[in-house]
Amino acid sequence: MAHLPSRTTPLLEARGIVKSFGHVQAVRGADFTVYPGEIVALIGDNGAGKSTLVKMLSGAISPDRGTITLEGKTVQFAGPHGARRHGLETVYQDLALASDLDPAANLYLGREIHRSGILGSLGFLSKRRMREKGEKELASLGVRLKDITAPVADLSGGQKQSVAVARAAMWAKKIIFMDEPTAALGVVQTKQVLELIKRVRDAGIAVVLISHNMPEVLDISDRVQVLRLGRRVATFSAQDASVEDLVRAMTSGTAEVQQ
Repeated sequence: MAHLPSRTTPLLEARGIVKSFGHVQAVRGADFTVYPGEIVALIGDNGAGKSTLVKMLSGAISPDRGTITLEGKTVQFAGPHGARRHGLETVYQDLALASDLDPAANLYLGREIHRSGILGSLGFLSKRRMREKGEKELASLGVRLKDITAPVADLSGGQKQSVAVARAAMWAKKIIFMDEPTAALGVVQTKQVLELIKRVRDAGIAVVLISHNMPEVLDISDRVQVLRLGRRVATFSAQDASVEDLVRAMTSGTAEVQQ
């Protein structure tokens, strides 16, 4: 049964978002909402504008027109770092992991803990503290790795994805955006990552999920928002929708439905 988030002021809301690249209008007045404590899926056919919309919501690119509000206040993110300062993190398809570093070092990539005293001022890192804190963070999310000291390159696809999700969960205060997090995984690994995403949601962090896997979307999401030709055309409660409903909205652009 789907988790039912409280219906308060939207945590993040976009209205009338427009983005063009030259003569190509990728997003044409799209709307989007995510509430605190929910997993909301963003779906649509190839070219519907999903990735472009998420890039604007996460600060990677700026919209040409439209407004984005966070907790009711209009925001303009100064790039991805600006979005991170507001508590938003993104897990991209390429995961952005350093394959030669161990999981703990990847959790602190760009946010490293330095040693105390003069050594820290000279740039020396406290690998022990990062490893100890990293192990605790992974354990709190139920991520189990056989060897926390092994380089990420030696991990399975599911374990790499878990490290990327755990890193986002460590630093996100409000929302994590995930782009096709299970696209390259097998059945068992997919199940593990989906359970991890639910644990992230249950820890109070909203999750925005881009996916083409309709059964997976209905299984894990609380709500589903459908983009077609750069606009939101439907919003469904996942527990009340079917794969046929989603496909119909994606292909024919049904009227906006709030359930």
